[in-house]
Amino acid sequence: MAFYRAAAFAALFLFSCAGWLRAQDVTLTSRDGAVEVSGTLLGYDGEFYRVDTRFGELTVDGSGVSCDGPGCPNLSDFVAEVAFSGSSTMAERLLPALVEGFALSNGYRAERVVQDSDHFEYRLSADAAANAHAVFRFRVTTTDEGFADLLANEADVVMALREVRPAERERAQEAGMGNLADIPRSRVVALDAMVPVVAPENPVRQISTPDLARVLAGEITNWADLGGPDAPIGLHLPDPGSGLAQAAEDYLLRPGGLDLSPEVIRHRLSGDMVQAVAADPFAIGLASYAETGGARMLTLSGGCGFRLSANRRSIKTEDYPLTAPMFLYLPARRLPKAGREFLAFLRSPTAQIVIRRAGFVDQAPEEVGVDVQGERLANAILSAGPEVPLDELKRMVRVLKPMARLTVSFRFEPGSSRPDAQSRANIAQLASALESGDYDGRRLVFVGFSDGEGAADSNRRIALARAEAVRNAVLKVAEAMDPERLELGVEAFGEALPMACDDSDWGRKANRRVEVWVQ
Repeated sequence: MAFYRAAAFAALFLFSCAGWLRAQDVTLTSRDGAVEVSGTLLGYDGEFYRVDTRFGELTVDGSGVSCDGPGCPNLSDFVAEVAFSGSSTMAERLLPALVEGFALSNGYRAERVVQDSDHFEYRLSADAAANAHAVFRFRVTTTDEGFADLLANEADVVMALREVRPAERERAQEAGMGNLADIPRSRVVALDAMVPVVAPENPVRQISTPDLARVLAGEITNWADLGGPDAPIGLHLPDPGSGLAQAAEDYLLRPGGLDLSPEVIRHRLSGDMVQAVAADPFAIGLASYAETGGARMLTLSGGCGFRLSANRRSIKTEDYPLTAPMFLYLPARRLPKAGREFLAFLRSPTAQIVIRRAGFVDQAPEEVGVDVQGERLANAILSAGPEVPLDELKRMVRVLKPMARLTVSFRFEPGSSRPDAQSRANIAQLASALESGDYDGRRLVFVGFSDGEGAADSNRRIALARAEAVRNAVLKVAEAMDPERLELGVEAFGEALPMACDDSDWGRKANRRVEVWVQ
């Protein structure tokens, strides 16, 4: 706040030297009348004015100025407004549940008002007779449209099922909205996953990720090629602008140089797509884990014999390779106080309970003991060989057996040691927990793992370097943590504990990770 106040009045001082300002729809005048600035009011959050002037956008502390002009807000009846736009999955289920949970936690009455099929709002008030304290407006659309609304200043928050794309990030920076890829501008509110779904009567139970990509690309068109009946495959996906459909192209098709089949049947809402798949014994779709409805999920398999099913734990740890973080993106400007309080609520234990009850995967850290990780240890034994001898497996078990794994993992962008978007959010989350003293008196070990390409010794060194990089990143963010209150260490076991087969890009990415173990 001090930064905005200083910046605003430094700018106002410069404007006073100009001697004149073109009158527009508001004029802000300092209390002593010595300085005034005019422009188009972009927003008022109950504390600060945001004004577009001929010299650029300014944020001005309302306590130090008076406002004159037709655009000035009514200060006595001010209602905080926050506009959300984007993913229909988030707008229809996740965010409404969180808004209602926020209202209940703060003693507000939440009234839902539906304008049409694409627009609704929540009016928060002290009671039925009181005026609204805040209004949260929602536009049910797609991730693409959410970013477009943000860039057009028609939304304050984007609901996205994918990361912001480079072109969107560049346009936002050019518009003065900051770098949307930075931690303050983006946050993961919950976790979801992309899951292949079929009708309950379909006999196919599993599919490899490469085969799933070939189905999406139209290279596999008959169920007989997947061990099923001799029947054509009907392919269903959400609309092209949806984050889920775009994530499928980014993570399944693009790595293999494939393009989406032109025969795909599109659905505006993911729920409609799931219903269509459930009703057709020869259809397949890619759905949200939280919206499988009457359809049945297929297990992901690999040529090496590994199988991965989507469940709450495998999604939370990101061991399931098609995990889909649910993002909120915010521009570099202040939200009204009610909006800031809502965002703070999203980190609370109460919000994590709401997320689980809504059918999504929360981010509250959990500890998983070695005794319930039999499938992972079985994979390690199956993969052992000249590169991973028995002695290395014994060393790994000796180190990890006294500890429990936290359900927070760190993975990296392709061809990079930079943590991916979900991992950057995990860094902030773990740093906050360390600052709060959640692990005081305990020992945390950052454990690095690698894929199986290359020499085992080299892979272990790379895994150790990544574990050190993640630990250092967490320490950098956790500025208020007292290092004397706990012990932090690093370890690496290279390719000794694979999560997936190394015969595909997605499998190698799943294996390249840093886990956190606690004792």
